[in-house]
Amino acid sequence: MATQELIERLEEKAKFLRWRSVEMNIRTAHPGGALSSSDIFAVLYYHTMKVDPDNPSWPDRDVLVNSRGFACEPLYVALADLGFFPESDLAMAEEMGSHMHGMSATTTPGVDFSGGSLGHGLGFGVGVALGKRARGLDGRAIVLTGDGEIQEGANWEAAMAAGHYKLENFVWIVDRNRYQTSARGTEDTMSLEPLHTKMEAFGFAVRRINGHDVRELVDTLDALPLEPNRPSAVICDTVKGKGVSFFEENRTHAGRFGRNLDTALQEAAIKEVRGY
Repeated sequence: MATQELIERLEEKAKFLRWRSVEMNIRTAHPGGALSSSDIFAVLYYHTMKVDPDNPSWPDRDVLVNSRGFACEPLYVALADLGFFPESDLAMAEEMGSHMHGMSATTTPGVDFSGGSLGHGLGFGVGVALGKRARGLDGRAIVLTGDGEIQEGANWEAAMAAGHYKLENFVWIVDRNRYQTSARGTEDTMSLEPLHTKMEAFGFAVRRINGHDVRELVDTLDALPLEPNRPSAVICDTVKGKGVSFFEENRTHAGRFGRNLDTALQEAAIKEVRGY
């Protein structure tokens, strides 16, 4: 059972990831998914995952696959905060020569998967899980996908393999914010529901939770694997652009302050996320 002290610390980390992500948004361009997944990233990096900033290639580490690579801001902020690279690097994102791109890539210390083309992270994660099991290594393959991207068929081939091979060291987390690259919802574009039932049919043990409730996230991820000899799936119901009212209202997917978003809005967004 998570302590109140732990929950409060992780909630503060989630707030930190949000406002620093908005701060980065003068260089990066996808605030919607970044903000909807900040609580997930906070619990993973500051509580659940085994990682070592001094040894990013540690064989027994947990490997996070950020399949929806454009939701990179909270990932970059967490890695810098943990010491994988200097915090000052964040100010150079997407500059010539920077290791940080608009899609998370293996040029950045601590990143094991290059995002970009959607729908491939799950297959990569299955390969990591199989490789760890074959080599007798500890650590899990944890794949964070968006919901729109799992309309790609390659995901379900990977899910079938995870179930078939009984990959107990494989975890699929879905940021279920219900909107894709526009304000059009996933259920209008290509319905995913009943998602829980589909995942179970592919052999997963499944939990569905509030992806902004840090206590629920901690309790669920602490319980991994959810069942023995089965891969785990966690559907996190979230709000696109969580924490910034005008992003939430417009279901904003992409936008960059100083380009297609008024620069003055950035300060307002940071104040709203920080609460002062």
